[in-house]
Amino acid sequence: ATKIPFRLNQNQALLTFDNEEVAQRLTKMSKHCVKLDSRTANVTVKPFDLDIGFQFELSVTVSGKKICVSEIPELPIPEDWMRDKLELHFYKQAAGGGEIENVTYNKRSGTAVITFLKPGASNKFVGCTKYPFCAERRMFSLSVSPAFDFHLRKFQPYCGVSKKTILLKGIPEGEEDEESVQDMIEIHFQKPSNGGGEIDKIKYISRGAAYVCFEE
Repeated sequence: ATKIPFRLNQNQALLTFDNEEVAQRLTKMSKHCVKLDSRTANVTVKPFDLDIGFQFELSVTVSGKKICVSEIPELPIPEDWMRDKLELHFYKQAAGGGEIENVTYNKRSGTAVITFLKPGASNKFVGCTKYPFCAERRMFSLSVSPAFDFHLRKFQPYCGVSKKTILLKGIPEGEEDEESVQDMIEIHFQKPSNGGGEIDKIKYISRGAAYVCFEE
């Protein structure tokens, strides 16, 4: 099941009833006077709507065509020259390479992404973390690592609505502890004389904020 988060702010409460008719009735009444020990709190009931969000599946696979190269030395040559040297080097069959489709080189970070033409060509470099590289009559050691392909699937927006849940706002701060206030709220909204009914779950926040997850 998809879990949808909801931010419950300070001095707010969420109440989920067994019967959705109770929640709808309390929402229509809107204003409620709740007795909290020696004082009375005027609270407001709001319909409970979850924020619009998105759900998706993300799969990650090792690319069969790309490799990532790092620790490329900074040499006093133009970027396109270095790009050509990298392409020529990884193209060589003796080095385990093959025909190259594209080379993306970043001089500032000393990294590059080599894309081979044929699928599976990059598999020859898996497990080979260091790779010799000759440039400007000097020998260097490049770091080679696999590239990853990311695939986003089943991307769709959602807007959850719970007909059995109400949002309680305007609960005043007091000397009572959080659990005591939650109990008094539960007692009030369970009474049929107050328009309430059997409560399945309740969560009250007196300070800060908390995220409550609902399963779709």
